[in-house]
Amino acid sequence: MLVQQEVISEENINIRYSEMDFDKSLKPFSLLNFFQDIASDNAERLGFGYSVITPKNLMWVLLKYRIEFEEYPVNVDNLKLQTNPRGYNKIFAFRNFKLWNGNKLLARASSTWSLVDFTNMSIANIADSIDSPYFGKYEKNEEDLQYEKIPALEKVDYEKEFEVRYNDIDVNRHANNGNYIVWALEPLPFEFKSQHKLKIIDMVFKKEIKFGEILTVKVQILEDKSTVHVLSNSQTGDDVCLVHCVWS
Repeated sequence: MLVQQEVISEENINIRYSEMDFDKSLKPFSLLNFFQDIASDNAERLGFGYSVITPKNLMWVLLKYRIEFEEYPVNVDNLKLQTNPRGYNKIFAFRNFKLWNGNKLLARASSTWSLVDFTNMSIANIADSIDSPYFGKYEKNEEDLQYEKIPALEKVDYEKEFEVRYNDIDVNRHANNGNYIVWALEPLPFEFKSQHKLKIIDMVFKKEIKFGEILTVKVQILEDKSTVHVLSNSQTGDDVCLVHCVWS
């Protein structure tokens, strides 16, 4: 049994103006990038990161996020971010995050990943591919958030198209996962976003999208003021990401 402290990575983050919006709220895009960076560093330190898996023609692919905010970060200059791997089953790996302002817990997140062979884009067996004493079988505990089913889009209140730019592409040559929250939220009116703060984010990543492809985003505001966002590839019609946001 691993000592949990051995697998936790912790980082203090000084928030820059470029990472805030007009009212000094942390941009969701910035938060997801913080998550990705600390997860990558943690995986490297524990022996299953980019430098280890790339020579095996493997890459980590994010499948799901659930983020719950106790209090959305507003006018906060310094944050403490923690992450730890939660282990794996045959084809899925799990990771948690916590975000703090001093001793105050601001947010928790859970995520699900798969290991993909990029030569044929097939899902790899994690147990056969990773050899690290810090990465064991998954056992659920109270730290793991419960994913919620994303409601179906019943009507379109707002719609917008985006072209995937060179700047949107990551080391795996597809759109970085942080961009999806930018695309998802962009069609919402300025007034809605300025009057509400995110309380819960559920994201399901279904397919990759690459440089030059066109993304269509359709958004519905539900009766409870939560929002459903469907991001699809305009050329193929395939859904690439589904998002449900609860706002305060």
